[in-house]
Amino acid sequence: MDIDQILLLCLIDEVESEMAKLVVVMAFKRNEDGELLAAMEPLQATSEGAAISRAKLLAADHDGVLAWSREADPAIGEYGEPVELFRSGEIPDID
Repeated sequence: MDIDQILLLCLIDEVESEMAKLVVVMAFKRNEDGELLAAMEPLQATSEGAAISRAKLLAADHDGVLAWSREADPAIGEYGEPVELFRSGEIPDID
């Protein structure tokens, strides 16, 4: 799953500026072959703090968890660089 696919799955929270912020939590588990796969659809969080809290809870039951955010203006297709908020365990390469 690449970042563009993840963006399509996530809703966007409005912020005070014209830019919005995507805040996402992802969890991963290993299959029988040892491959890391998404354990669920990416989750939208209402804030960075909520994403970190959710990610910490998920970390107990998953092989990897990642919470991240980025500024976005989907109307013009402009996306900022992702900012990692929380990481636990192993995370597959996400393009």
